[in-house]
Amino acid sequence: MSEAAAAAAVVPASPTAAGQAPGVAVFDGDWTLVSVDQATADLLGRRREELAGRNIWIALPELAGTILHSFLLHARSVGERVTWRGYYPPAGCWLDATAQRAGDHLHVSLRRRVGPVPESRTDAVADEGDRLRFLAEVSESMVSTLDPTKSVATLVDLVVPRLCDWAVVSVLGDDGAPTDAGWGHRDPARADDLELYLRKRVRTAVDDNPMVTALFTGEPIHLQALDPAIIEPAFGGSEEVRAAWERLDAGSITVVPLRARAETFGALGLINGSARPPHSEMEIATAVEVARRASLAIDNARLYGRQLAVAETLQRSLLTPPPQPGDLEIAVRYLPASSTLHVGGDWYDAFQQPDGATLLVIGDVVGHNVDAAAAMGQVRSILRGIAYDRHEEPARVLTRVDAALTGLRIGTLATALIARLEQPPELAGSGRRVLRWSSAGHLPPLLLHGDGRVELLASEPQTLLGAESTAPRSDAVAEVGAGDTLLFYTDGLVEQGRTGIDEGTDRLVAAVRELGPVPVDRLCDALIERIVGPRPEDDVAIVAVRCSAQDGAVQEGGTPAG
Repeated sequence: MSEAAAAAAVVPASPTAAGQAPGVAVFDGDWTLVSVDQATADLLGRRREELAGRNIWIALPELAGTILHSFLLHARSVGERVTWRGYYPPAGCWLDATAQRAGDHLHVSLRRRVGPVPESRTDAVADEGDRLRFLAEVSESMVSTLDPTKSVATLVDLVVPRLCDWAVVSVLGDDGAPTDAGWGHRDPARADDLELYLRKRVRTAVDDNPMVTALFTGEPIHLQALDPAIIEPAFGGSEEVRAAWERLDAGSITVVPLRARAETFGALGLINGSARPPHSEMEIATAVEVARRASLAIDNARLYGRQLAVAETLQRSLLTPPPQPGDLEIAVRYLPASSTLHVGGDWYDAFQQPDGATLLVIGDVVGHNVDAAAAMGQVRSILRGIAYDRHEEPARVLTRVDAALTGLRIGTLATALIARLEQPPELAGSGRRVLRWSSAGHLPPLLLHGDGRVELLASEPQTLLGAESTAPRSDAVAEVGAGDTLLFYTDGLVEQGRTGIDEGTDRLVAAVRELGPVPVDRLCDALIERIVGPRPEDDVAIVAVRCSAQDGAVQEGGTPAG
């Protein structure tokens, strides 16, 4: 490490109180007290046997969140000897503490301070109370979102201007390179300068760069003054960048690593202007504690984002684009519930069978998570394979799917509706088609006629897939004319806003009637916009099919096609 990087936060040792032997404690890497003397036990208000061999955070729960707690965390993270002097409320006394890391162990000596103190007990208690309230605010604020960008922005808002004049958060990307994830300045007039500098500076990986050093060593860095030689490479010869940096008037910097799950994934840079003193030992210890609390929240948000990307990839692979036969227009939509990962149990499918008929499928596996998506993938694949295998009526297909789910012990329940849209030879060229469908407990499709009428295609209720029922399944049949539109959907579209199925269906029928024969893509988007909005309460899947007119066909209302 360079000399600049080695200038970590070290406070000169306090004078030894005459005639008073310090208490000594040794912690291992898991914060277990492997050695503790009677003097330390007395200072902490415990018997030695209550401390020896126990985790310090369990043996002394009142230690959590105090400045002594932050000091111990800070001491563990640096390689040099550090000291602290301050008021420890649980013991009601002033302490002098010295700590130094030796391998995996942390050696700590504690001494009750004697003689005059730098401030009154009342002021010390008030300061500690204010600090604890701040740390509590950090904890509460950081767990309020799983959006990585918002998490970083929240951290910046918390530390500026409380701990610094301006701050930068850098995190390691998937490629291992650091990127600036967020920043902020206490003076709005300097915000543009900060953004200009961060966006246009030349990134360097020199040893003297404090942010890089903290990222790759996992140790805090404190520089009482910024050596111009450290900053110069970042200008890259640009006078614009240099001028922006000079206007920022950076005087000192403290960088604390962001660590979670034994990994350093980022760093928080706290910069003070020349008019503000460098960070004190107590401020550094507080910054270490802030970073500790914020790190897990930010890392959770990053992990959630990665899981979200994987989930979306999984969902896209399961929900393939529909075919576009020459005489049909097909549009599909899927929206996950806003309270879960972007996957769920709802699905759609559309494909052509070997005889040229189009098979349309809509379904809903019980559940709203990755498990539901996995089960949905199995059900969808089984159904697709069976339906394509041979020319069978929808009811027969559902019966065979049910048998496969039972025989393979899939162990899931699902609603599903299969519809076969075909044009028998006797209807060729007429624009009319036959819709044959069977429903396993699913909601009925809607038929928007060319003249604007909306018909609910109800059929006989039948059991869900996976229910192991032996009841026979049956088909329903309807004729679809040229210019007619079919709409298949899941319950998330009708139950949005805690609406009952009947009321929600009436709302959907009214919306379809009002929209009329718009293009099917516009129909899907408009229904989502009007009924669901930006935050779906449940998964939503939609399939819309417009039957195009054929040469010589007459649409409803007597309009000739073509």
